[in-house]
Amino acid sequence: MNILSAEVLDAASRSVLCWLATVSPDGQPNVSPKEIWAPFDSAHLVVANIASPTTVRNVRQSRQVCLSFIDVFVQKGFKILGEAENVDRGQLSFQRWAAPLLSKAEPRFKIHSVVVIRANSVEPIVAPSYWLYPAETTEESQIAAARRTYGLALRTNDD
Repeated sequence: MNILSAEVLDAASRSVLCWLATVSPDGQPNVSPKEIWAPFDSAHLVVANIASPTTVRNVRQSRQVCLSFIDVFVQKGFKILGEAENVDRGQLSFQRWAAPLLSKAEPRFKIHSVVVIRANSVEPIVAPSYWLYPAETTEESQIAAARRTYGLALRTNDD
Protein backbone atom coordinates (compact mmCIF):
# COMPACT_ATOMS: atom_id res chain seq x y z
CA MET A 1 0.00 0.00 0.00
CA ASN A 2 1.69 3.22 -1.23
CA ILE A 3 -0.32 5.92 0.51
CA LEU A 4 2.63 8.29 0.97
CA SER A 5 3.66 9.63 -2.44
CA ALA A 6 7.15 10.82 -3.31
CA GLU A 7 5.90 14.41 -2.85
CA VAL A 8 4.63 13.68 0.67
CA LEU A 9 7.78 11.76 1.62
CA ASP A 10 10.00 14.57 0.34
CA ALA A 11 8.04 17.25 2.21
CA ALA A 12 8.04 15.15 5.39
CA SER A 13 11.79 14.57 5.22
CA ARG A 14 12.36 18.35 5.04
CA SER A 15 10.01 19.23 7.91
CA VAL A 16 11.45 19.79 11.35
CA LEU A 17 8.25 19.55 13.37
CA CYS A 18 4.92 17.78 13.15
CA TRP A 19 1.80 17.70 15.27
CA LEU A 20 0.36 14.37 16.36
CA ALA A 21 -3.30 14.30 17.35
CA THR A 22 -4.66 11.50 19.51
CA VAL A 23 -7.82 10.98 21.58
CA SER A 24 -7.92 10.26 25.31
CA PRO A 25 -9.98 7.44 26.82
CA ASP A 26 -12.72 9.97 27.71
CA GLY A 27 -12.80 11.38 24.16
CA GLN A 28 -10.67 14.49 24.77
CA PRO A 29 -8.50 15.44 21.76
CA ASN A 30 -4.79 15.91 22.38
CA VAL A 31 -2.38 17.56 19.95
CA SER A 32 1.30 17.37 20.70
CA PRO A 33 4.29 18.76 18.75
CA LYS A 34 6.93 16.21 17.82
CA GLU A 35 10.41 17.20 16.68
CA ILE A 36 11.92 13.72 16.31
CA TRP A 37 9.93 12.03 13.53
CA ALA A 38 10.45 10.75 10.01
CA PRO A 39 8.83 9.03 7.08
CA PHE A 40 9.70 5.32 7.20
CA ASP A 41 8.41 4.04 3.86
CA SER A 42 5.50 4.68 1.49
CA ALA A 43 3.00 3.48 4.08
CA HIS A 44 4.46 4.42 7.48
CA LEU A 45 5.74 7.34 9.55
CA VAL A 46 7.59 7.00 12.84
CA VAL A 47 7.57 9.36 15.83
CA ALA A 48 9.97 9.14 18.77
CA ASN A 49 8.50 8.99 22.25
CA ILE A 50 10.95 11.12 24.16
CA ALA A 51 8.58 12.75 26.65
CA SER A 52 5.11 11.80 25.47
CA PRO A 53 3.26 9.77 28.11
CA THR A 54 -0.12 11.22 27.08
CA THR A 55 0.42 10.36 23.42
CA VAL A 56 1.48 6.80 24.29
CA ARG A 57 -1.46 6.31 26.67
CA ASN A 58 -3.90 7.58 24.05
CA VAL A 59 -2.44 5.42 21.24
CA ARG A 60 -2.73 2.33 23.43
CA GLN A 61 -6.41 3.15 23.96
CA SER A 62 -7.30 4.29 20.44
CA ARG A 63 -5.12 3.69 17.40
CA GLN A 64 -6.72 6.45 15.30
CA VAL A 65 -4.33 9.41 14.88
CA CYS A 66 -3.71 12.43 12.70
CA LEU A 67 -0.20 13.65 11.93
CA SER A 68 0.15 17.08 10.29
CA PHE A 69 3.14 19.06 9.11
CA ILE A 70 3.73 22.20 7.08
CA ASP A 71 6.56 24.21 5.64
CA VAL A 72 6.07 27.43 7.61
CA PHE A 73 7.56 29.49 4.81
CA VAL A 74 5.47 28.35 1.85
CA GLN A 75 2.51 27.48 4.12
CA LYS A 76 1.83 24.13 2.54
CA GLY A 77 2.00 20.65 3.98
CA PHE A 78 0.02 17.47 4.58
CA LYS A 79 -2.44 15.91 6.99
CA ILE A 80 -2.09 12.16 7.36
CA LEU A 81 -4.79 10.04 8.98
CA GLY A 82 -3.82 6.61 10.15
CA GLU A 83 -3.57 3.93 12.76
CA ALA A 84 -0.79 4.01 15.31
CA GLU A 85 0.98 1.43 17.41
CA ASN A 86 3.45 2.09 20.20
CA VAL A 87 6.60 -0.05 19.92
CA ASP A 88 8.49 -0.17 23.21
CA ARG A 89 12.29 -0.23 23.43
CA GLY A 90 12.22 -3.85 24.61
CA GLN A 91 10.27 -5.16 21.61
CA LEU A 92 12.14 -7.01 18.85
CA SER A 93 10.98 -4.57 16.14
CA PHE A 94 12.09 -1.45 18.06
CA GLN A 95 15.50 -1.11 16.37
CA ARG A 96 13.96 -1.43 12.91
CA TRP A 97 11.35 1.27 13.51
CA ALA A 98 13.70 3.55 15.47
CA ALA A 99 16.49 3.44 12.85
CA PRO A 100 15.55 6.69 11.01
CA LEU A 101 15.10 8.50 14.34
CA LEU A 102 18.29 7.61 16.16
CA SER A 103 20.59 10.07 14.39
CA LYS A 104 18.10 12.88 15.12
CA ALA A 105 17.75 11.99 18.79
CA GLU A 106 20.87 10.46 20.25
CA PRO A 107 22.89 11.16 22.28
CA ARG A 108 20.84 14.16 23.42
CA PHE A 109 17.47 12.40 23.74
CA LYS A 110 16.63 8.83 24.74
CA ILE A 111 13.89 7.25 22.66
CA HIS A 112 11.64 5.32 25.07
CA SER A 113 9.40 3.93 22.35
CA VAL A 114 8.37 4.61 18.76
CA VAL A 115 4.87 5.49 17.62
CA VAL A 116 4.50 3.75 14.26
CA ILE A 117 1.76 5.22 12.09
CA ARG A 118 0.30 3.30 9.15
CA ALA A 119 -1.15 5.93 6.83
CA ASN A 120 -4.72 5.44 5.62
CA SER A 121 -5.22 8.76 3.84
CA VAL A 122 -3.37 11.96 2.98
CA GLU A 123 -4.75 15.43 2.37
CA PRO A 124 -2.83 18.55 1.40
CA ILE A 125 -2.76 21.49 3.78
CA VAL A 126 -2.66 24.81 1.93
CA ALA A 127 -2.92 28.32 3.39
CA PRO A 128 -6.20 30.03 2.39
CA SER A 129 -4.29 32.79 0.59
CA TYR A 130 -3.52 30.37 -2.26
CA TRP A 131 -7.18 29.86 -3.12
CA LEU A 132 -8.61 33.20 -1.90
CA TYR A 133 -6.03 35.27 -3.81
CA PRO A 134 -4.60 32.94 -6.48
CA ALA A 135 -3.45 35.74 -8.80
CA GLU A 136 -1.15 37.26 -6.19
CA THR A 137 -0.20 34.31 -3.98
CA THR A 138 2.87 32.29 -4.89
CA GLU A 139 5.30 30.27 -2.87
CA GLU A 140 7.76 33.15 -3.27
CA SER A 141 5.26 35.71 -1.91
CA GLN A 142 4.45 33.43 1.02
CA ILE A 143 8.15 32.99 1.81
CA ALA A 144 8.67 36.77 1.69
CA ALA A 145 5.70 37.32 4.02
CA ALA A 146 6.95 34.68 6.44
CA ARG A 147 10.41 36.24 6.46
CA ARG A 148 8.86 39.60 7.34
CA THR A 149 6.71 38.04 10.05
CA TYR A 150 9.63 36.21 11.64
CA GLY A 151 12.09 39.08 11.11
CA LEU A 152 14.41 37.03 8.90
CA ALA A 153 16.60 38.83 6.42
CA LEU A 154 17.65 37.29 3.14
CA ARG A 155 21.25 36.14 3.06
CA THR A 156 23.53 37.78 0.56
CA ASN A 157 26.69 36.44 -1.06
CA ASP A 158 28.69 38.56 1.41
CA ASP A 159 27.27 36.63 4.42
